Amino acid sequence: MKNKFLHTVELLLLIFFFSNISILADDTPKFNYIGVEACGKCHKSENQGKQLSIWKESIHSNAYITLLGAEAAKVAKEMGYEKAPNELSECLVCHASGYEVDADRLEAGFKIEDGVQCETCHGAGSGYKSIKIMKDKKLAIQNGLVNVFENTSEYCQTCHNPDSPTFSGFDFEKMWAKVEHYIPVTKKE
Repeated sequence: MKNKFLHTVELLLLIFFFSNISILADDTPKFNYIGVEACGKCHKSENQGKQLSIWKESIHSNAYITLLGAEAAKVAKEMGYEKAPNELSECLVCHASGYEVDADRLEAGFKIEDGVQCETCHGAGSGYKSIKIMKDKKLAIQNGLVNVFENTSEYCQTCHNPDSPTFSGFDFEKMWAKVEHYIPVTKKE
Protein backbone atom coordinates (compact mmCIF):
# COMPACT_ATOMS: atom_id res chain seq x y z
CA MET A 1 0.00 0.00 0.00
CA LYS A 2 2.83 2.36 0.94
CA ASN A 3 4.64 1.63 -2.36
CA LYS A 4 1.49 2.31 -4.35
CA PHE A 5 1.11 5.66 -2.58
CA LEU A 6 4.75 6.62 -3.28
CA HIS A 7 4.43 5.65 -6.95
CA THR A 8 1.29 7.76 -7.22
CA VAL A 9 3.08 10.75 -5.69
CA GLU A 10 6.06 10.23 -8.01
CA LEU A 11 3.77 9.98 -11.01
CA LEU A 12 1.92 13.15 -10.02
CA LEU A 13 5.19 15.01 -9.53
CA LEU A 14 6.45 13.89 -12.96
CA ILE A 15 3.19 14.93 -14.61
CA PHE A 16 3.34 18.30 -12.87
CA PHE A 17 6.98 18.84 -13.80
CA PHE A 18 6.62 17.97 -17.49
CA SER A 19 3.30 19.73 -17.96
CA ASN A 20 4.77 22.94 -16.53
CA ILE A 21 8.21 22.79 -18.07
CA SER A 22 7.51 25.92 -20.10
CA ILE A 23 7.22 27.82 -16.82
CA LEU A 24 10.88 27.04 -16.22
CA ALA A 25 11.93 28.24 -19.67
CA ASP A 26 12.40 31.95 -20.35
CA ASP A 27 9.49 32.61 -22.69
CA THR A 28 9.98 36.37 -22.53
CA PRO A 29 10.23 37.71 -26.08
CA LYS A 30 13.68 39.03 -26.89
CA PHE A 31 13.53 42.18 -28.98
CA ASN A 32 16.47 43.65 -30.86
CA TYR A 33 18.02 47.07 -30.35
CA ILE A 34 17.53 49.09 -33.55
CA GLY A 35 19.44 52.26 -32.67
CA VAL A 36 18.57 55.90 -32.24
CA GLU A 37 18.66 56.74 -35.95
CA ALA A 38 15.94 54.15 -36.66
CA CYS A 39 13.77 55.71 -33.96
CA GLY A 40 14.63 59.17 -35.26
CA LYS A 41 13.19 58.47 -38.69
CA CYS A 42 9.73 59.00 -37.22
CA HIS A 43 10.55 60.97 -34.08
CA LYS A 44 12.36 63.96 -35.57
CA SER A 45 9.57 66.06 -37.04
CA GLU A 46 7.88 69.05 -35.44
CA ASN A 47 4.65 67.01 -35.25
CA GLN A 48 6.49 64.48 -33.11
CA GLY A 49 8.01 67.17 -30.91
CA LYS A 50 11.49 67.05 -32.45
CA GLN A 51 12.31 64.19 -30.12
CA LEU A 52 15.51 63.26 -31.96
CA SER A 53 16.98 66.76 -31.69
CA ILE A 54 15.98 67.00 -28.01
CA TRP A 55 17.94 63.80 -27.39
CA LYS A 56 20.95 64.93 -29.48
CA GLU A 57 21.18 68.16 -27.49
CA SER A 58 20.89 66.39 -24.13
CA ILE A 59 23.62 65.04 -21.88
CA HIS A 60 22.17 61.58 -22.48
CA SER A 61 23.50 61.50 -26.06
CA ASN A 62 27.04 61.86 -24.71
CA ALA A 63 26.68 59.54 -21.72
CA TYR A 64 28.86 56.80 -23.23
CA ILE A 65 31.47 59.27 -24.48
CA THR A 66 31.98 60.53 -20.91
CA LEU A 67 33.23 57.05 -20.00
CA LEU A 68 36.17 57.55 -22.37
CA GLY A 69 37.44 60.65 -20.58
CA ALA A 70 40.12 61.13 -17.96
CA GLU A 71 37.61 62.01 -15.22
CA ALA A 72 35.75 58.70 -15.67
CA ALA A 73 39.05 56.79 -15.61
CA LYS A 74 40.01 58.57 -12.40
CA VAL A 75 36.66 57.73 -10.74
CA ALA A 76 36.91 54.08 -11.80
CA LYS A 77 40.45 53.83 -10.45
CA GLU A 78 39.42 55.46 -7.14
CA MET A 79 36.68 52.83 -6.86
CA GLY A 80 39.26 50.07 -7.28
CA TYR A 81 38.53 49.06 -10.87
CA GLU A 82 41.35 48.18 -13.21
CA LYS A 83 39.31 48.09 -16.42
CA ALA A 84 38.39 51.17 -18.43
CA PRO A 85 34.98 52.62 -17.46
CA ASN A 86 33.53 51.84 -20.91
CA GLU A 87 34.24 48.15 -20.21
CA LEU A 88 32.60 48.04 -16.76
CA SER A 89 28.98 46.95 -16.45
CA GLU A 90 28.82 49.04 -13.28
CA CYS A 91 29.33 52.14 -15.46
CA LEU A 92 27.61 50.99 -18.64
CA VAL A 93 24.32 50.32 -16.83
CA CYS A 94 23.75 54.09 -16.64
CA HIS A 95 25.78 55.24 -19.65
CA ALA A 96 24.72 52.97 -22.52
CA SER A 97 22.06 50.73 -24.04
CA GLY A 98 22.42 47.17 -25.22
CA TYR A 99 25.79 46.49 -23.59
CA GLU A 100 24.43 43.44 -21.77
CA VAL A 101 22.83 41.59 -24.70
CA ASP A 102 24.20 39.15 -27.27
CA ALA A 103 25.55 40.83 -30.41
CA ASP A 104 22.88 39.12 -32.54
CA ARG A 105 20.29 41.34 -30.80
CA LEU A 106 22.01 44.53 -31.97
CA GLU A 107 20.83 45.56 -35.42
CA ALA A 108 23.13 47.23 -37.96
CA GLY A 109 22.16 50.80 -37.00
CA PHE A 110 22.71 50.32 -33.29
CA LYS A 111 25.76 52.03 -31.76
CA ILE A 112 26.70 51.76 -28.10
CA GLU A 113 28.37 55.16 -28.52
CA ASP A 114 24.88 56.69 -28.70
CA GLY A 115 24.82 56.37 -24.93
CA VAL A 116 21.51 56.78 -23.14
CA GLN A 117 19.23 56.73 -26.14
CA CYS A 118 15.59 55.96 -26.93
CA GLU A 119 15.83 52.25 -26.16
CA THR A 120 17.51 52.80 -22.80
CA CYS A 121 14.21 54.02 -21.40
CA HIS A 122 11.65 52.74 -23.90
CA GLY A 123 13.00 49.21 -24.47
CA ALA A 124 14.57 47.50 -27.48
CA GLY A 125 12.59 48.74 -30.48
CA SER A 126 12.44 45.96 -33.05
CA GLY A 127 9.04 44.73 -31.89
CA TYR A 128 7.22 48.07 -31.77
CA LYS A 129 8.99 50.20 -34.41
CA SER A 130 6.31 49.99 -37.10
CA ILE A 131 3.80 52.84 -37.35
CA LYS A 132 0.91 50.37 -37.19
CA ILE A 133 2.08 49.08 -33.81
CA MET A 134 3.13 52.49 -32.46
CA LYS A 135 -0.38 53.86 -33.07
CA ASP A 136 -1.77 51.30 -30.61
CA LYS A 137 -0.11 51.89 -27.23
CA LYS A 138 -1.33 48.58 -25.78
CA LEU A 139 0.02 46.67 -28.78
CA ALA A 140 3.31 48.58 -28.62
CA ILE A 141 3.71 47.63 -24.95
CA GLN A 142 3.00 43.98 -25.81
CA ASN A 143 5.78 44.26 -28.39
CA GLY A 144 8.45 45.60 -26.05
CA LEU A 145 7.70 49.29 -25.51
CA VAL A 146 8.43 50.22 -21.91
CA ASN A 147 6.04 52.87 -20.64
CA VAL A 148 8.28 54.89 -18.34
CA PHE A 149 5.89 57.84 -18.30
CA GLU A 150 3.79 56.30 -15.55
CA ASN A 151 6.68 56.65 -13.08
CA THR A 152 9.27 58.77 -14.86
CA SER A 153 10.85 60.23 -11.74
CA GLU A 154 11.49 56.82 -10.21
CA TYR A 155 12.83 55.50 -13.49
CA CYS A 156 15.29 58.39 -13.88
CA GLN A 157 16.45 57.90 -10.32
CA THR A 158 17.62 54.36 -11.04
CA CYS A 159 20.75 56.12 -12.32
CA HIS A 160 20.47 59.64 -10.92
CA ASN A 161 20.86 58.70 -7.25
CA PRO A 162 23.37 58.80 -4.38
CA ASP A 163 24.78 55.39 -5.38
CA SER A 164 26.37 57.00 -8.43
CA PRO A 165 29.98 57.96 -7.71
CA THR A 166 29.50 61.36 -9.39
CA PHE A 167 26.07 62.18 -7.92
CA SER A 168 25.66 65.81 -6.92
CA GLY A 169 21.92 65.95 -6.38
CA PHE A 170 19.02 65.47 -8.76
CA ASP A 171 16.14 67.89 -9.27
CA PHE A 172 13.76 65.81 -11.36
CA GLU A 173 11.45 68.68 -12.38
CA LYS A 174 14.36 70.83 -13.56
CA MET A 175 16.10 68.00 -15.42
CA TRP A 176 12.90 66.60 -16.95
CA ALA A 177 12.14 70.04 -18.41
CA LYS A 178 15.41 69.72 -20.38
CA VAL A 179 14.65 66.30 -21.86
CA GLU A 180 10.84 66.15 -21.90
CA HIS A 181 9.78 64.80 -25.29
CA TYR A 182 6.04 64.32 -25.47
CA ILE A 183 4.18 64.36 -28.76
CA PRO A 184 2.92 68.00 -28.79
CA VAL A 185 -0.61 67.51 -30.12
CA THR A 186 -1.53 64.87 -27.58
CA LYS A 187 0.97 65.60 -24.79
CA LYS A 188 1.47 61.84 -24.77
CA GLU A 189 4.63 59.86 -24.60
